[in-house]
Amino acid sequence: MGDPRIVSIALDEKSIIRRNPDVEREREIAILDLVEGSSFDVAGLDGPFRIILRIEDNRLAIDVCDEAGAALTTMGLGLARLRRPLRDYFAICESYFRALKAGGVRGMEPIDMARRGLHNEAAEILRECLEGRIAMDLDTARRLFTLICVLHIR
Repeated sequence: MGDPRIVSIALDEKSIIRRNPDVEREREIAILDLVEGSSFDVAGLDGPFRIILRIEDNRLAIDVCDEAGAALTTMGLGLARLRRPLRDYFAICESYFRALKAGGVRGMEPIDMARRGLHNEAAEILRECLEGRIAMDLDTARRLFTLICVLHIR
């Protein structure tokens, strides 16, 4: 049995339209966290894995490669079930960053709790959508959802 984890993850740069410093920081943290500790078990394949995420024809494409970088498979994921969580997550993050910039520490806790709740909900949906193809823990799914958000910023 292999080592079911991610050793490298990248976003297809052609899929990303713009980034601001806050988004770039979140992307970097998610990638570092995934490389430092992830649970990513691809059915029928032995890890560890190198992953590339991209949006292709309104679908998430997950390129799975072996540790040396040889392509193993590409999995597609329709994003219909994630559309609403993505929209809601962007809205709550917008509120969060506006409040941070306004210096209003008061009221941040409820916004942050709502943001975390939406993030967890979306991570669970992601796990359900990939069930039978990729098994992952909640932390891995949360970080992958963060990266999916980065790919969706317009």
